[in-house]
Amino acid sequence: MTGADTFIDRLDRQVSAIAEACTACGACVLACPTPGILGLTAGDGTAVAAGVRDILRGGQGGETSAAWARACCGSGHCLSVCEEGINPRLMLAMARRALSETVPEGERKDAGKQAFKTMSRGVRVLSRLQLPPDLMDRLSPASHPERAVPPDIVFYTGCNMLRTPHIGLLCLDVLDRLGVSYEVYGGPANCCGILQFRPGDTANSGRQLASTMDRFAGAGAGRVVSWCPTCQMQMAEIMTAVPAASRPFDNVMLPVFLAERLDDLRPLMTRRVEKRVALHEYPGSPGVVDAVKTLLTAVPGLDLVDLDHPGVGYQMTSLDGLPEVQQRHIAGTLRQAEAQGVHVLAGVFHADHRELVSHQDDWPFAIVNYMELIGESLGLHRPDLFKRMKLMRDADAILAEAKDMIALHGLDAEEVREVILSDILGEQKLPRDRSAHPAG
Repeated sequence: MTGADTFIDRLDRQVSAIAEACTACGACVLACPTPGILGLTAGDGTAVAAGVRDILRGGQGGETSAAWARACCGSGHCLSVCEEGINPRLMLAMARRALSETVPEGERKDAGKQAFKTMSRGVRVLSRLQLPPDLMDRLSPASHPERAVPPDIVFYTGCNMLRTPHIGLLCLDVLDRLGVSYEVYGGPANCCGILQFRPGDTANSGRQLASTMDRFAGAGAGRVVSWCPTCQMQMAEIMTAVPAASRPFDNVMLPVFLAERLDDLRPLMTRRVEKRVALHEYPGSPGVVDAVKTLLTAVPGLDLVDLDHPGVGYQMTSLDGLPEVQQRHIAGTLRQAEAQGVHVLAGVFHADHRELVSHQDDWPFAIVNYMELIGESLGLHRPDLFKRMKLMRDADAILAEAKDMIALHGLDAEEVREVILSDILGEQKLPRDRSAHPAG
């Protein structure tokens, strides 16, 4: 039996156990905002939950249940409601897997390969437009030295944080101030497998994540501290059938880790940050937003404003399948931040940052990642070159400004132009023109 077969067998046993334990009580359906967003007739939730259970057992489940599973954006409202101890978010992920695997295997593999290729090119080019080789090696090391003593943590950036590398460098700067030893893993070589999992190439997804987690295990650290919420969900929830030998560590998100170290961090926050700040929130990563609020509240002089804006999803890209909801959520945050008179709107995740910064010129406040505010209180600064490129809104101007970095890294200018057009100027979820934003 091959390793991939063993992984699939373990995953299938987990799916069978979920289907057996589920009583189709409907509590997870009623807790979830997605059926209401989609306009699904959910009733008391029992029929919808039973349909998902049927999908896990090899059936078709019905249109309403399939639509709910496909549209799940990971808000996490369901995580604490199941009396049978099931993780409903995982249940829906496994239902999506079953639905995806009705597509021919060759098509699923091709879709995963193309998604990975597109991501890899964007990360490779955008990171090198912003980082000289020494900083590139710091944030995305090609190799790791032998250590007599294991590091305290593995810091896992995920793949796409490297598009906004100033955030990653600030994370490392803060860890340095705290005296935390770490090894950094990330980039396409250390992918979590999500790009293969989404189209249903489950075996390759499992192999990719197992390889990444084997590297983490080889570092010898007892904790993996993740930046990316998607990677965290892959490791801690969805791909739990990866062999136990690959995970001799626990997983925690960076803001949760930093909040645990707040007593050590607080005395280092010697610079006052006299700013009125609002947070662009998503509820789906348990403990993360609360931890970010704890950290920002500790920044001297900072006034954290609650926008009272209902959250949905676990980061902005989790709403890609619900574009109208996604646009309303972004636009609502921007309008409420203006109404509250904030000086700064802070995002939590890198994907949010790439969208939010494109709107800065049209609103009366700055847009940053929350790590920039923590860095400011510590006297740390890293220039946000991605924001600068995004706000230039001109491929020729970006190319001209980046000519030295293109030459330094030996990049192909035409490929750089293509990436600028697709991954900087072409990545726009909400129109920049605020008069075109949806109301309500």
